[in-house]
Amino acid sequence: RSLVVVHFWAPWAPQCAQMNEVMAALAKEHMQVTFVKLEAEAVPEVSEKYGISSVPTFLFFKNSQKVDRLDGAHAPELTKKVQRHASSTSISAGSNDGAKEDLNVRLKKLINAAPCMLFMKGSPKEPRCGFSKQMVEILNKHGISFSSFDIFSDEEVRQGLKTYSNWPTYPQLYVAGELIGGLDIVKELEASGELDTVCPKAQKLEDRLKTLINKAPVMLFMKGSKQMAKCGFSKQITEIINSTGVDYETFDILEDEEVRQGLKTYSNWPTYPQLYVKGELVGGLDIVKELQESGELLPILKGEN
Repeated sequence: RSLVVVHFWAPWAPQCAQMNEVMAALAKEHMQVTFVKLEAEAVPEVSEKYGISSVPTFLFFKNSQKVDRLDGAHAPELTKKVQRHASSTSISAGSNDGAKEDLNVRLKKLINAAPCMLFMKGSPKEPRCGFSKQMVEILNKHGISFSSFDIFSDEEVRQGLKTYSNWPTYPQLYVAGELIGGLDIVKELEASGELDTVCPKAQKLEDRLKTLINKAPVMLFMKGSKQMAKCGFSKQITEIINSTGVDYETFDILEDEEVRQGLKTYSNWPTYPQLYVKGELVGGLDIVKELQESGELLPILKGEN
């Protein structure tokens, strides 16, 4: 019946060790909460079931049901979530005002998370109601760049946003933090030709990928960053490149699903990490290892080959 927090971790990731210390401190503070550590790569079927693509990731369970998750090494956010879920079963009437204020702050952040934000049932790839599906189709048809939030993933947001925006139904579309409305209003804006002026246009994915690939002479697309790799392969490739002393930039594909999927097709390379020099694909970890062993890596990174 109590809260269970599961930490999917990896022994090679220093950020996981830091978060284990945070968990140990939280365990002393919240005796009623059960904290569990699972080595993500040792239980691939479990990691796959819960969509664990990076470490650290925390899943929160109540009554054997998943109620929340946290991706990344965010100690303050982990503390906040543990406190919220641990106390949600026994919230007194007196603390409701504080909870409401916290929720409003959270809703404001979500609404402003992107220039154009859609709160919908499901995701753009898998809408879970007809109205949400129609809304996504209209936005895509007009080439509008938008991010989305699945209200089914968070009951607190689902109920709270109705009150916050004084709008009782979903989907809800926001631009620059302001509510535009639901499907009917978006249809009216489309009919009057105003939709294209109200919503920001998306840069074509291919153009965006070209820009990213050419952002620096040496670009690495990886899980995490060179300061904090989030998978073993990404960690190994950064160590190899670091050993050459060549300057490079990284892009975290976990932060952008469109780039993550699009780049596989664009470069015809199905896995990550991916290394590019002067806009040309060099390859993944295996190829970089081979180039290092043959002594060709440094000249390639310097653009001499």
